[in-house]
This record gives sequence, structure tokens and C-alpha cells, in this order.
Amino acid sequence: MPQPSTSSNTEGYDLAFRLLLAVLVVAVPLSHLAWLGGNLTARLTGGDWAPYQPTTALLHPDQLWPHLGDTALLIGTRIVPVVVLLVLGALAAVLWSRHRNNSSGGDRKKITGMAKARDIQPLMAKATAAKARSLRPSLKDAKRVEAADAGVLLGNLQGTRHEVRMGYEDVAVAIMAPRSGKTTSLAIPSILAAPGPVLLTSNKAGGDAYTATLDARTRAGRTWSMDPQQIAHADRAMWWNPLASATTLDGANRLAGHFLAASVDASQQGDFWSKAGSNILSQLLLAAALDERPITDVMQWLAFPADRTPLDILRDHNLRAVAAQLKGTVEGPPETRDGIYETARQYAAALLNQEIAAWVTPQRDVPEFRPGDFVTSTDTLYLLSKDGGGGASALIAACADAVMRAATAQAERAGGRLDPPLLAILDEAANVCKISDLPDLYSHLGSRGIIPITILQSYRQGQKVWGDAGMDAMWSASTIKVIGSGIDDPDFADKLSRLIGDHDVQTTSTSHSESGKSTSVSMRQERILPADAIRALPKGTALCFATGMRVAMLDLRPWYLEPDAAELTAASARASKAITTRAVAKHAPKQSGFDKAA
Repeated sequence: MPQPSTSSNTEGYDLAFRLLLAVLVVAVPLSHLAWLGGNLTARLTGGDWAPYQPTTALLHPDQLWPHLGDTALLIGTRIVPVVVLLVLGALAAVLWSRHRNNSSGGDRKKITGMAKARDIQPLMAKATAAKARSLRPSLKDAKRVEAADAGVLLGNLQGTRHEVRMGYEDVAVAIMAPRSGKTTSLAIPSILAAPGPVLLTSNKAGGDAYTATLDARTRAGRTWSMDPQQIAHADRAMWWNPLASATTLDGANRLAGHFLAASVDASQQGDFWSKAGSNILSQLLLAAALDERPITDVMQWLAFPADRTPLDILRDHNLRAVAAQLKGTVEGPPETRDGIYETARQYAAALLNQEIAAWVTPQRDVPEFRPGDFVTSTDTLYLLSKDGGGGASALIAACADAVMRAATAQAERAGGRLDPPLLAILDEAANVCKISDLPDLYSHLGSRGIIPITILQSYRQGQKVWGDAGMDAMWSASTIKVIGSGIDDPDFADKLSRLIGDHDVQTTSTSHSESGKSTSVSMRQERILPADAIRALPKGTALCFATGMRVAMLDLRPWYLEPDAAELTAASARASKAITTRAVAKHAPKQSGFDKAA
């Protein structure tokens, strides 16, 4: 005879238990509220306080308070307790909802397997403050290390108030798509809080990091704006001599390399014409620097290869090998010579523009920007150039490079590190600041107190500028990597997903048979954050990859949500209005002599 199935009995027991639990959840607080409400009603009517009997108060209130009328008992032990219980329930639901939202980043799902506060302790306030004391002699005896002196704010650990900061020995790469918070949540807050000199490269002015920080940084020190293409329509209140660091062959090669990188992608920089054009430009830059000539003289020499002036200068400075190379090119086959010189002319073509050239040639009554003085100040340098600026962006990259090299030299003179550190925000680096060996510089800049944050729109954008090997080197050398929303490269998203890793997921399966219900539990591994989830990262969040730590999910902190946002917004509006005013005045039609006479 078959055994009766017990599955229905088991399910009945589960249902009965849940029903009993629900009754208790309601009955226990309601009985206590009835006892409390009855006693309060009795006291208000001059009666005595009844003994502690909540069950009796709920079921037979007339036994505890016989002197109360039916209406008083109804209100005190029935209506009031039910209303109070409903109010408390609603309040508990609201508080739970807020707690859930706060702990999961609003409507963002909390991701299992990501770093918790204990996993990234070196990026927390206490650790960064202690590290700052050891890195910066000026803070060694300070009673309290301010947060801004400890490191650069990256955001809050998701769902918490724990601030995550990169220290002033870290170097960072941020890959964030447009309108994902790269400027509002990373560049601007970093600039505003920087304790030392700041360098910013950008291809925008109005409503961007330039206008948002200009007023605040003016109070911190002097602001320098190099705007050769008039993005901000800034007055030419400075000039910089790019030949100051080109008095050696290595320095001249670096300067020529900036013109090459601004004009040719990494994949094309190794061909004959590119290398030959860069070499001839380097030799002419060296001659101009040694003879203390303006850089614009190089364009004259490029226009007339037969001009022997650069040859004579190189020989006068005993650089006969370099002079021989230049002579060999000049006296070589005409078609080859003309091709090399034309290539060099294209690289340096921006110097033909008088408005651009004025920023890099001596100017009367205009102060000279000196990188060596800048790195020991609390000044700010804004380097602005349009996308695809060619030679103009080469000057921007050269100036940024000169600042970082001057900072390295100063750090060596100061015992190894800059104090306070130099913050270099290389926003739109792949467009306006193509420093060819930036990946190599990343290996030692942080140890010198030079903190670069290179901001790119995509990984492939970096590969286009520095090549696969160069971008991989920069990625590997970066101690902090910030990945924002808008990652649409499937290969890169999958790479990130694999770096984040897997976690164990518990799977429960239930089976039914004649003998009843059985449950089995097994474990399997799955990606913590699959590629499609990385692509769908909501705006306002970012992934933080720190060396030797689990990957953390961050809630970004845009500047316009901070306590001083109103003041910054007003200052930004004033700066934007000033740009507009200068632009209108610059492009206003000029009056003719007849109009003036009339």
C-alpha cells in the first residue's frame, strides 16, 4: 500500500507558522498599546493605574477599568491603539525605505562582492591622513591633517559616508564618457581642494573647470591662462618660452616630439617622413634655443632650407655632429629634402599664426611664465586648446611637460618630493595634451609629489595616442583607476569584469517526491559585475581600481551638491559672462571712419 504524501502536511505547517507569526507581530504591540491607552484614559478621568495585563487590556478591558464607560474604553483601548500602531508601522516603513536607499545608493542595486570599507582602508580618511604626515614634512607636527591635505577626493564608498581618497603619492587614470561626471565630480573638486600648484589642460572654458575654479584659485595664488586659440578669449597676460628647455639635444628632441605627437597618431610616428621631419625640426629648435632666438625663427629657416644660420649656430656651440646631420639633409636630393622640410613645416604650422605665436615669444610689459617658479607656488596654470589643435595643442603639451619636468627637478633639490604636491589634471589629454612618454613618466611622478590625473573618454582613445603598449603601460603604472559610466567598448568592459573577479553564489533547489519535499544547496561562481552591468553603470557612480585592493563602487560627489555650491555657481556664472562679453567685443563689427565722423 503506498505511503501517504507528506508534502501537503509540510506546506500546511509552514503556512500555519507564518500566520501565527503575523498574528503575534500585530497582537503583541496592539495589546501593549491597549494597556497603555486604557491606563492613560483612566488617569485622565481620575481612575487608578491598572496592573500589567496587556492581554486582558486587549480582550476584556472592562475587567481592568470597570469605572470607565463604553465610549472611553472604545477610544482608549481600541481606536487610539490601532491608530498609533498604523502610524508606527508607516513610520517604520518610511525609515526602512530610506535605509535601503542609502545603503544601496538610492535606486541602485547593491552589488555583492564589491569592496567594503575594511577592504580599502588605505584609501580611508585615517590612513590617508597618516600617510600624508609621512610624505609631507610640513604636516609632520600638525595637530590635525585637513582632508584636502591628505589626498584627492574620488567619491564616497557606495551607500556610505566613507570618503575614498587617493593619496599624494598616487597617479591616476580616469576613463569616463562625456557627461559622466569627469569634470564636475573629479576635476573641479580636485582643483578646488588642491593644497599646492595646479595644472589643468582642457578644451572648454565656459561652464567648465576653468570658470568653476578661476575665482577660488585666484584666492589661493596667481592664475595663469594660456589660451592661444582663444577658447576663453583670455587676455594675453603671460608668455612662455618653449625653447628654455631646448638648449640640449634631448630637450630639443622632446619639444619636437610634442609637435609630432600633436600631428600624427602613434601608429604613424615611426615612418620615414615623420621621423625625418621631427629630426630636422629638433635640430632647428636646438639652434634657435642656443642663440636665444624666438621660436618663430624656426619657421623662417624651414621656409628657406638654404639659410646657413642654424648650421653656423650649431658649429659655434661645438655641436658639429648635429650640424653635419642638418647639412646632410639640406644638401641631399632635392625631392627628399623638400619632403622632409614640408613635413616639418606641417608639424609647426601653428607658429605661422601670429595670435598663437604671441603666447610663446617675448612680449613687452607681459610677465613670463617660468615653470621653475610655478612649481614652488600655489598658483594655477590653465592650458586651453581646441580638439585637433595641431601645433597649438603641441604647445599646450610642451608647456605641461615643462611644468612636470621642472617639478621633478625641484623635488630632487628638495630631498625627493614636492611639498605641497603639484596636481596635474590632464583633462581631454588625448586631444590637447599628447605627451608621448607620459606612460613612462607615470612610473615615477607619484614618488616625486607630482600627482597626474589623466582623464580619457575611452581606453581606445588612449591607444590611439600612445599605442597599445603605451596605453597598457600607463594603465599598469596607475595606482588608481577610475571608471565611470558610458563604457561602450565590449572588450574593455569584459577586461574590467575579469579584473573585478567572481564570487560564490548559493543556489537552492527543491524537489518533491512520494516521501516528501527535499532541499539541496550548491555553490557556483559568477561574475561580480558582468560586462553588460559595467556598460550600464548609472551616472553618478564609478568603479575604483586601487593597487592591491578589491574594486570599490563609488558614489561620485559633484561640486554643485557641496555646501559651498551657491558661491561657486555665482563665481562660475560671472566668469562665463566675462567670456561672453570678451567674445562679443572681439567679434563686434568695427566702425568705419565715415561712421565715426557721422
